[in-house]
Amino acid sequence: MLVLCLYIARDAPNSIRAVANLAEICKRHLHGRFKLEIVDVLKSPLRALKDGILVTPSLLRVSPSPGAKIVGDLSDRANVLQALGIKE
Repeated sequence: MLVLCLYIARDAPNSIRAVANLAEICKRHLHGRFKLEIVDVLKSPLRALKDGILVTPSLLRVSPSPGAKIVGDLSDRANVLQALGIKE
């Protein structure tokens, strides 16, 4: 089970793209073997700071360890899959 947390800034264009790109990645590669939390940093700024998030969108792989952080709209699918430890 992959545990992910995506930090976004409400309806900013890059955040919208990150949500769409991550949804496609999860649909194609994870087949229900993931848990995703989406955190809007404009609504939860202290949570973002606590987790070390300074830029949105940012995706954290919470588990399995070691964790990973990916910054950007997640459009570079190969890099996202590699960072998450998913084989194509």
